[in-house]
Amino acid sequence: MHDPSGVLTCYSVAPSLVSMISSQSSFHFTTSTALDPSLKWASGKRWLVPEFSELWSKHQHRRLVEPFCGAAAITLGMRPDKALLNDINPHLMNFHRWLQCGLTIDIPMEYDEAFYYRSRDRFNQLANNGGVSSKEAASLFYYLNHTCFNGLCRFNRNGRFNVPFGKYKGVSYQREFAEYQQAYANWTLSAGDFLETAVEPDDFIYADPPYDGSKSAFVGYAGIPFDWQDQVALARWLAQHPGPVVTSNAATERITALYRELGFTLTTREVARAINSKGDGRDAVSEMLAIRNL
Repeated sequence: MHDPSGVLTCYSVAPSLVSMISSQSSFHFTTSTALDPSLKWASGKRWLVPEFSELWSKHQHRRLVEPFCGAAAITLGMRPDKALLNDINPHLMNFHRWLQCGLTIDIPMEYDEAFYYRSRDRFNQLANNGGVSSKEAASLFYYLNHTCFNGLCRFNRNGRFNVPFGKYKGVSYQREFAEYQQAYANWTLSAGDFLETAVEPDDFIYADPPYDGSKSAFVGYAGIPFDWQDQVALARWLAQHPGPVVTSNAATERITALYRELGFTLTTREVARAINSKGDGRDAVSEMLAIRNL
């Protein structure tokens, strides 16, 4: 059943989506029911949860919105009563939808290279033949995510998942996700462009878009570029929101100038990132955190 609003439920088919509070504060709000993401995610924001909790602590009555939710590390770390998770990747949002429905994975999962490629072929068969919204597709998405190289999510121009097998000492797979079903119970899910996200004036938005300079990676992730015009459109969209806004991005000269011009307060920090083809080299890169209406 297709919901023209783009909202995903257990009964719908997924469509083809801080030190800045006080420099003296040492308080860290952390909910006792916080959950780690169930997916591995490149550039995930699990490391940001303690700092973000300070920003969130006085706004827990609001709905938390992530228009680029990825693995939803921030929302899972805060465990708000109300949330809206959106992403343009329909395979990712189908997995979130099945977590909300009460996912139990009953397909075989093995850390074996030949088995991985057979599973990848089956996932692509489903993805290209109307099976995107199925439980099997969600289960395979989880398996591929935990078994592939660096937890990457990448598709070729034909819409086929093409990340190679990952070399690890071993992989521990999860089959039961009851704790996520409870967390997601009152959250809204949607799949689409950030501009289509059904934001309300009182919402607290956290945006973690494709970083400036990462266009080629996003093409592989979503099948479309996210270029400078999109960065400007996002910044302006966020600046027009009357509620609290926090956003992350690469601290490039043009990005920091753009957000300063729009009235955001900025901080930058050095964050470790994998930098080579083997995934084992890491270097510190400069990231920006911009806030408004807090």
